[in-house]
Amino acid sequence: MPRNALPWDTLPRVDEHTTVVTAGADAVWRAVSATLDASFAGRNATAYVRLVGCADRTSSGPRPLTEGSTLPGFRVTTAVPGHTLTLEGSHRFSTYALIFRIEETAPGRHRLRAETRAAFPGPAGAVYRALAIGTGLHAAGVRRLLAGVRRRAE
Repeated sequence: MPRNALPWDTLPRVDEHTTVVTAGADAVWRAVSATLDASFAGRNATAYVRLVGCADRTSSGPRPLTEGSTLPGFRVTTAVPGHTLTLEGSHRFSTYALIFRIEETAPGRHRLRAETRAAFPGPAGAVYRALAIGTGLHAAGVRRLLAGVRRRAE
């Protein structure tokens, strides 16, 4: 578990975003992993995680993502292929989790949910929350991520 981390289910709920994907659960699962890898592989992500002091700063471990794998800013703590992927992380301003759930809505059609939970301790955490959550940047990023998963899976 990342430094200063709390179990993800004790963190306050921030938001949840969903998309419907016309593909099988295995395709959605592979697309989640590949999209996360692509999204967090760039120089901007690397610079950001160093700037805020993330516990996990590089990608490592098996792919598709499995327990113990890392992405810049995250460590995989739960990986149930075709069902649930939990990413946890921490930095100077927050302890957080991003939970992906894949749910069948009809044969060959799945709902992908991305739930964010986070704590923002202290005055610096409050400012960070206002910048990341209050401005809508986080929500836009998660929606863009889900759209990328949908395109890749379909």
